[in-house]
Amino acid sequence: MTPDKTFEVKFRRRREQKTDYRKRLGLVRSNKPRIVVRKTNKRIIAQAIMFDPKGDNTLASADSNELEKFGFYGTNNTPSAYLTGYLLGKKLASKSKEGILDMGRKKASKGNVIFAALKGVADSGIAIPYSAEVVPSEDRINGKVIDEYIKKLGDKAKITFSYYEKKGIKLGELNKAFEKAKAEIAKVK
Repeated sequence: MTPDKTFEVKFRRRREQKTDYRKRLGLVRSNKPRIVVRKTNKRIIAQAIMFDPKGDNTLASADSNELEKFGFYGTNNTPSAYLTGYLLGKKLASKSKEGILDMGRKKASKGNVIFAALKGVADSGIAIPYSAEVVPSEDRINGKVIDEYIKKLGDKAKITFSYYEKKGIKLGELNKAFEKAKAEIAKVK
């Protein structure tokens, strides 16, 4: 390396490819709470975060594990993502009436569970811009597709979806459990 050249070390989160600072700056400048949705191997986590120079403030948070209180077994599938977003929106409603989606460094793909959570937040009454084209179909959101798959599997479904039965949801009735949980979450203030 020649003496007149300098090497600039990037921020740690940029080097680890966790944060796109240019994209984050645009979201922060909107002065709206960022709706951050993350999918892990076992759950969906959604948070409403407001920027503060001293450190971000979390206005509201929802986790798919919380759905058990409403009679639904929350994992990381599309119905769980929608209900988690819906719960976040209900919790956020008293603090803010609008938001903007922050996907982080995740690529946007049509029908992604992150967009199911976004639809849940929007259906709860929070004004958030999105295109209806990217949202999963209504049958995927309310669990009808999973119910059809369970019927198609037959006896194998008892092994594959045993965790639903353990939580009190009959196989093939995920849609009913979804609708019941959505009605219970609608009562949250």
